[in-house]
Amino acid sequence: MQDRMPIVEIENVSKYYRRDSQTVPVLENITLTIAEGEFFSLMGPSGSGKSTLLNLIAGIDKTDGGSIKVGGIDISFLSETELARWRGANVGFIFQFYNLIPVLNAFENIELPLLLTGLSRKERREHVDAALQLVNLVDRRDHYPGQLSGGEQQRVAIARAIISDPAIVVADEPTGDLDRISAEDVLDLMARLNRELGKTIVMVTHDPRAAQRASVIRHLEKGVLR
Repeated sequence: MQDRMPIVEIENVSKYYRRDSQTVPVLENITLTIAEGEFFSLMGPSGSGKSTLLNLIAGIDKTDGGSIKVGGIDISFLSETELARWRGANVGFIFQFYNLIPVLNAFENIELPLLLTGLSRKERREHVDAALQLVNLVDRRDHYPGQLSGGEQQRVAIARAIISDPAIVVADEPTGDLDRISAEDVLDLMARLNRELGKTIVMVTHDPRAAQRASVIRHLEKGVLR
């Protein structure tokens, strides 16, 4: 890992939330580097600020101090419009509750990010077919989320996350809603994406079993990185 270039560079980042007249610190002077191709896990109890840090890395939220560079771009200074464009091109998202669209089948859910690209219908179909094969769901391509198990829905979500070949994949408690067997399947798949495709994965979890799959584990407690 030492010879790999950093893809995420966080320097002295702070984040506060306002509650009435109070200012509540969530993150305080966080400095962190994540290498390209790393499987990074961030652990911490509920309320520790780990999802907030993940959202900052993914450009969903903005810092109140410090800087975040992803792939050499300081996203701290991007406008909301620029951030939205940057996220679409650089970040794949995996959520605890999948965030699939119920009225779209597996194929259509995976295809969604490609609709914002210049790919032809044929090219989009080829990309989605390859992603379905990668997550072992070719036989479920026409199934709707309500017809899939939790583990299958999460695999659809993973295929959607990587379909546009993002620079980083962020995963917020990706096994939190799954039984142990389904969770292991999803973690196996994420490890494969990291190992075989070189995907940089940044995962937030409170589950030590999930965290052990990562190559680097850090802990966040009361807004302080340890």
